[in-house]
Amino acid sequence: MKKTFLLIGLLIQFALHAQDTKVVSSTWTSFTQSINVESKTEKKFKIEASVKAVIADEHAWAGVWARVDKKDGGYGFFDNMGDRPINTDTWQTYAVEGTFDATSKSINFGGLCEYNGKFYFDDFKLYIENDKGVLEPVKITNGDFEKKVENGTVPRWSFGVSKGKSIKVKEFDVTSTTDKAEGKLALLVEGKGIVFKDSYKIKPMEDVSPQIGTLIAMLENLKDRVENQVKNMSQYELDYLHDDKANRIGSLIMHLAAAEKYYQVYTFENRGFTEEESKMWQTALDLDQGGRDELRNHDAQYYLDIFNEVRARTIAELKKRDDAWLMEVHENSGMNNFFGWFHVMEHQSSHLGQILFLKKRIPPEPEVNLEQPIKN
Repeated sequence: MKKTFLLIGLLIQFALHAQDTKVVSSTWTSFTQSINVESKTEKKFKIEASVKAVIADEHAWAGVWARVDKKDGGYGFFDNMGDRPINTDTWQTYAVEGTFDATSKSINFGGLCEYNGKFYFDDFKLYIENDKGVLEPVKITNGDFEKKVENGTVPRWSFGVSKGKSIKVKEFDVTSTTDKAEGKLALLVEGKGIVFKDSYKIKPMEDVSPQIGTLIAMLENLKDRVENQVKNMSQYELDYLHDDKANRIGSLIMHLAAAEKYYQVYTFENRGFTEEESKMWQTALDLDQGGRDELRNHDAQYYLDIFNEVRARTIAELKKRDDAWLMEVHENSGMNNFFGWFHVMEHQSSHLGQILFLKKRIPPEPEVNLEQPIKN
């Protein structure tokens, strides 16, 4: 029985360790090391690395990055090579140079890549200015990546941009490779299946009347903003209730879907909810105590799938109509269809602000204490 209890304990420890790595979805990823620094005067530092990028789409790029964290919790120097992206498919050495001073606590550094492609990193080096004004090398553990990657874990490096917070971005695979700049191995980070969304342009669409196309672009931009804020939240975060008058973030996503569903039937079919539709959507639409009690215990994808399904019908129906339809007025309300869908957008924008407010006030999830004696 003692062996059984020992095995149970090991499995529990493994499970808790696995929870330390948060799995998220993103168009980019990065890996990090951190070194504490202390100086009474301003000093220079330099990060060097060998990088090559075999890009698979026009938006893909790689970079070497560095950030100085301050003692007061703020940030100092930062550079991620965003103004000089790496998209060359041959090994070359790149450098990021910065400074730190008496207010600085640490230097964080590493590599990053975005969108689809194969991104190779090798031979990281750190130099810090000494008291004579000379940049001298500081040892980096596994800066040459000779310690092999196992199960997506890079020895002595963490994924993410914060010390002690490891992130696994599901769109990227991480392995060791013999295609190297120096030594025997290098790090390969491969991005696959990432779809580029040009969210920073509001413009008409092909084969759709101008105002309808612009309306769809604005609706999609707002939905993307909501999705980007919630898609990587845990169930604990989605279910967190700030106070007895607030709403859970999960229920707010359902509320957005329900409101859009209502304006679908009102503007496309000139009616309200049927009894069956009310059973499905009214709780989310009202967002009262029923919403606080019932809309919980789901992950982010559950809510987003519902929202995306509603949005798919919105777009399909809008594409069947033209700009003249937008100006049609509903006699019972005096509202034209354009105002109805403008309201859907401003409604989503309003609740996005609420989501951002609540998100910043979620306390850390309580740790599970499993250090309890097991009785035989």
